Amino acid sequence: MTLTTAKTSSSWRKKILLLILIILIALLVWRFWPHGTTGHQGAGGPPGGGGGPGGPGGPGGMMMSGPTPVHAGGVTTADVPVYLTALGTVIPNATVTVTSRVDGQLMQVYFTEGQKVAEGQLLAQIDPRSYQATLAQYQGELSQNQALLKSAELTLARYQKLFAQDSLSRQDLDAQIATVGQYRGAIKADLAQIAAAKLNIDYARITAPISGRVGLRLVDAGNMVHSSDTGGIVTITQTQPAAVTFSVPQSNIPTLVNVLHNGQSLPATAFDQDGNRELSVGKVQFISNQIDTSTGTVELKALFDNQDEALYPNQFVNLRLQTGTLKQATVIPAQALQLSSDGSFVYVINQDNTVTRKAVKAGPPLGETQQAILDGVTAGERVVTEGIDRLSNGSKVSVITAAETLAASGSAKAQ
Repeated sequence: MTLTTAKTSSSWRKKILLLILIILIALLVWRFWPHGTTGHQGAGGPPGGGGGPGGPGGPGGMMMSGPTPVHAGGVTTADVPVYLTALGTVIPNATVTVTSRVDGQLMQVYFTEGQKVAEGQLLAQIDPRSYQATLAQYQGELSQNQALLKSAELTLARYQKLFAQDSLSRQDLDAQIATVGQYRGAIKADLAQIAAAKLNIDYARITAPISGRVGLRLVDAGNMVHSSDTGGIVTITQTQPAAVTFSVPQSNIPTLVNVLHNGQSLPATAFDQDGNRELSVGKVQFISNQIDTSTGTVELKALFDNQDEALYPNQFVNLRLQTGTLKQATVIPAQALQLSSDGSFVYVINQDNTVTRKAVKAGPPLGETQQAILDGVTAGERVVTEGIDRLSNGSKVSVITAAETLAASGSAKAQ
């Protein structure tokens, strides 16, 4: 290859690279340069004018935007319950550790672990034979003393006749009277011992002191049990009704005391730990007589029938307590309420289909779809529920009804 040929080849490469660079720059400019929507250029007219300044495209050929489509809801009134929520713990209404009241060998156990038992139901049997023998002994002593008393009373009757005839000294008569009293006292002691022996035999039959559900068996049959044992035989928990203890801030005390100290109750609902599933409905009747100074709260107790045993001892639940009702409060759809750095607000639709942003004071919710408003709007107004993110104060809107939305959805599916 000659020197002239090499120079020519190098020149062509430079031209090709320069052409490629120009094409790339043109593509980038076309891609990122802002494009306006231009109207049709009429004959002899300026661009974007449709043949003149008054053409459909308007100045510069830009399209004019119309009203913003939104959904709306009405402002109404309703009675709104006021709730107080707290985290509570389920406790048994009563818990009893069943122990033996006499000493002896545990002969038989009549319950199964986890069984539901009724008050007075037989749970276990202690060997009663030693107490039965003691009872027989006391009954024999009673018969003996009753016979001695009968003899002493007959003797006393004779002594009284002899004393009346002046044939017996006063000392002998008094001694016989004392003997009769002695035997009467012995009989009373025998009757008391018999009653105690019968009671021990009855205690040998261990029965349920309350209705409830038994736990795990703590002593097996064949073991010796004593009245001094603290562990007991089994524990019974009463869960029907069940109780829930919870604490609320002391600022709520005036409202609670006005109700609970007058013998009334407050409706309460227990939800699961996630707060999604309702477990039971009951009422609050008891409030503590002092404030916990370490937390600034006061403890309360709610009772629930718990017929389905949805509440289980030591279970954590979310408690919702109704403390009052707002009569004929202003209510809006919950979707309409918005929150900003300035506080809560809504967009109110005016008669001319413009919107006004109004600051409101939110109250308690009414179910999951409505919200009470304490101040800011009045019943009869309309508020925006959907399309809020595209609005500003004074925006023009077009309210779309639910029927129109449904029809548009059906049309889109048909296409």
